[in-house]
This record gives sequence, structure tokens and C-alpha cells, in this order.
Amino acid sequence: MLVLSRHRDEKIIIGDNIIVTVVDIRRDRVRLGITAPAHIPVHREEVYEAIQREKRAAARKQKEAAQAEAGDKAAKGSESSTRPPEEQDKATSES
Repeated sequence: MLVLSRHRDEKIIIGDNIIVTVVDIRRDRVRLGITAPAHIPVHREEVYEAIQREKRAAARKQKEAAQAEAGDKAAKGSESSTRPPEEQDKATSES
């Protein structure tokens, strides 16, 4: 971790296009202004962590839905294999 000391109105430049400015210092709080391109998300840590939790939950739900759908398809496939051969032929010809 890089640790820097800055006074009010001083800046830190990250890469070619991110600027962090010390806007204000009061007691135990530092206010920062961040200038970054629109395609680079900038979040407070707690907001970032909440976004990550939601992404993981959505991915988990999507995976469960895909597994359920695969299970449904497998169940339908096993239904046709339990029919007598003449009924399987009839079901195939009707499709």
C-alpha cells in the first residue's frame, strides 16, 4: 500500500485519467473529490461490497435455475425411455 500525505486542495494522480483531490479536512474526516472517466466505477468500500454480494447472489440464482432446467430436461428424457417402444414411436411421429 502506498501511503501519501496531502494538504487541502492537493491532488494525487492515478494512471493517466484518475485524479483524487483533498477537498477538505475536518477533525478525523478527509473529504476527497475523485475525477475519473465514466466507464470506471468509483464506490465507497461498503457500497462496493454490497454490489459484489448482489452479483454473487444473482449468479447463484442463475446457476440454480440452469441446474433446475437441466434436471427438468433430464426428467422428460427419462419419461420417454420408460414408455413401451410402440408408444415412443407414436410420440416421435406426432412431433
